[in-house]
Amino acid sequence: MIDASGSDEAVLVPRLQRGDPAAFEELVRRHGPRLLRVARRMMGSEEDARDAVQDAFVAVFKSIGKFEAHSQLSTWLHRVLINACLMRLRSRRRRPEEDIEEYLPRFAEDGHQVERSVAWPERPLEAADAMIERAELSSLVRASIDMLPETYRVVLLMRDIEELSTDEVAEMLGISANAVKIRLHRARQALRTLLDPHMRGAA
Repeated sequence: MIDASGSDEAVLVPRLQRGDPAAFEELVRRHGPRLLRVARRMMGSEEDARDAVQDAFVAVFKSIGKFEAHSQLSTWLHRVLINACLMRLRSRRRRPEEDIEEYLPRFAEDGHQVERSVAWPERPLEAADAMIERAELSSLVRASIDMLPETYRVVLLMRDIEELSTDEVAEMLGISANAVKIRLHRARQALRTLLDPHMRGAA
């Protein structure tokens, strides 16, 4: 994350709280690109992502007076944006959500997995090859995350990508911490299943 220094924030926050238009322009210029990247991951659509960022900045404009100076501005902005994304995701749900079961490991009656999990291969790479492979893997992971049912995708993004705590995710989603842990575990299992054919073929 690209954060303003503490001294910069100490100057910027009071200006924002006084309603200084130039301060809000600076806020958008400084934090907008990072927030848009987060929104793209959450929303999966450029238009929805930009709308969510706009919603977030409107919320910031309305509530900046309540911001406590001992908190980090960038962390607060991140939380406001995640809330804005969640609001939009809730409002656009119209069709039944896909079942995650097809992506989860299958178990026999004796409790063992039908298809055993196999460790993914590792191989030494030259520097240039490693960079290309990392970029390809990153793209593959993003595409696989997008295939997850939204309920699980959102929890995975919030916990593993945006690095929010279990309690923060539970509070923002209005569910229990245990429900977050269950959804995250199932999302990780499903993601591994989706990636498995590609990763086994990387040898």
